[in-house]
Amino acid sequence: MPRVVVDVVLKPEILDPQGQAIVGALGRLGISGVRDVRQGKHFELEVDDSVDDDAVAKLADTLLANPVIENFAIRRV
Repeated sequence: MPRVVVDVVLKPEILDPQGQAIVGALGRLGISGVRDVRQGKHFELEVDDSVDDDAVAKLADTLLANPVIENFAIRRV
């Protein structure tokens, strides 16, 4: 069965408090050089051959992501 990966992240203009918290923690851990972190969600879907990219995009846009504040990317692996 084919596998489709959908990655969902907040749009750049949306504040990401979890990402900011990670950046702060990196400094406390002595890790430098990381300027920004954007957190997100990662979905792996096993689909039938009949499921095309348009169907996956509809699924992502209506169920996996909030299109008002999030962007998503689809890739077949």
